[in-house]
Amino acid sequence: MPVPAFEEYEPAGDCVCLGCAQRRRALARARAIPLRDGGHPAARGARRALVLATAAGVVLGGGGSAALAAANPVPGPGPVSLDTPGSPQGGRSPLHGRPAPAKPAGAPGAPSALRRIDRTSIITRAKVWLDAKVPYSMSTYWSDGYRQDCSGYVSMAWNLGTNEWTGSLDKFATKITKEELLPGDMLLFHNPSDPTNGSHVVLFGGWVDETRTHYVAYEQTRPNTRTGATPYGYWNNATKYVPYRFNGVTGGLAEDPAATDPKPAVPTVFPGATQFGPGANNEYVAQLGRMLIERGGRRFYPKGASTAWSDADRLATQAFQTAQGWTGTDADGIPGAHTWQLLVEHTGKDIRPTVDGAPGSPPRPGPPGAPGAAGTHGGPAGTHGGPAGTHSGPAGVPGRPAGVPGYPGLSVFRPGSSNPLITALGRRLVQKGFGKNYTSGPGPRWSEADRRSVEAFQRAQGWRGAAADGYPGPETWRRLFA
Repeated sequence: MPVPAFEEYEPAGDCVCLGCAQRRRALARARAIPLRDGGHPAARGARRALVLATAAGVVLGGGGSAALAAANPVPGPGPVSLDTPGSPQGGRSPLHGRPAPAKPAGAPGAPSALRRIDRTSIITRAKVWLDAKVPYSMSTYWSDGYRQDCSGYVSMAWNLGTNEWTGSLDKFATKITKEELLPGDMLLFHNPSDPTNGSHVVLFGGWVDETRTHYVAYEQTRPNTRTGATPYGYWNNATKYVPYRFNGVTGGLAEDPAATDPKPAVPTVFPGATQFGPGANNEYVAQLGRMLIERGGRRFYPKGASTAWSDADRLATQAFQTAQGWTGTDADGIPGAHTWQLLVEHTGKDIRPTVDGAPGSPPRPGPPGAPGAAGTHGGPAGTHGGPAGTHSGPAGVPGRPAGVPGYPGLSVFRPGSSNPLITALGRRLVQKGFGKNYTSGPGPRWSEADRRSVEAFQRAQGWRGAAADGYPGPETWRRLFA
């Protein structure tokens, strides 16, 4: 009798023998992560065992296979002995099918050495379960050894090597702010007084848009793994979800601009004037918008750059051209080769925050004392520079409250500026509770953190639009230092 060849095979879809039934079940569960990426070694071993068992049945001529397959289905792995009943996700435990760690499960603190992993790998691992539609369960385990609940899902994506729960995942991570969230971070809600009442954890996959009101969540929930746009921090108990960053993620805690706003490389060669203007819709238009935003044109793009040409692109381009001292047809709002070169090489002058009569600028104030004169900047019309005859003049003008430093002028606060008044402004914003945008400092050089902080303060006054563009005018200055 010839010796049968033992090799892996694809089971017939209609075969009811025990081997084919088990093989189909194994394939359905074996969208496993490779061993080199932290996958469970038992997954491949189990598949080989099924092949051997099937081949042995063929050799021995077991005719009862069909009856066995039609009987009770082969059960999946059950809970390990270290599971604790107090958590809806199950307790801390080793990977299913592996020996328990030397450190007793449930002991506080994360392991001394964490596996390093980059953000792309975290999301890739999360998508493995998403593609496999892994069913939610608090007591069963997927072929990679991780428990099929929300905390097991995050443990798997972070490649922790253990099954954690919402009461222990924070030991592997560092608390961050909403503004610092990047793909691969987690949003965690743990209710220690009653873990069964809403405790949950999701993976952050990125913001849906620039409003940052919704994000892409990867989560393990009923009936199976899913992803989708989710309101910050979640559908319920939103304010109780806390953002965390895995301590083993490569790149540290500093924000990685490439991760938050990936951009294609900007071509250094001018693509031609035909790519711009009414009706144009292409990536060059979006690249133009992004470059103009970086050069001080954010106020023209309240919704960000787009591939479709709009008045925002024309006005921002015209403002940049005007800042170079160009006039007439040289400042018509359509980028030429010279405009493109200055933007690509980041040379030339930035767009002025406000210029009399320039596109996007608020009205110029009337003479001091003129009834109802529009303000200069930083508040609604009639209040930017304060009521008529007040606060809009230089230091020492009657009507300015004592102790408020004189407003130094808008030219002090613009991209590229560096002076002690910017530091004073930043420190005052921090004192007033508007300093969350500063990852360091404040310092003397004007930055996007300064602009965002000023904008937050202005919005807190109820101002909108051009009155809250992040550049301090006299009324903003007065209220900050009052």
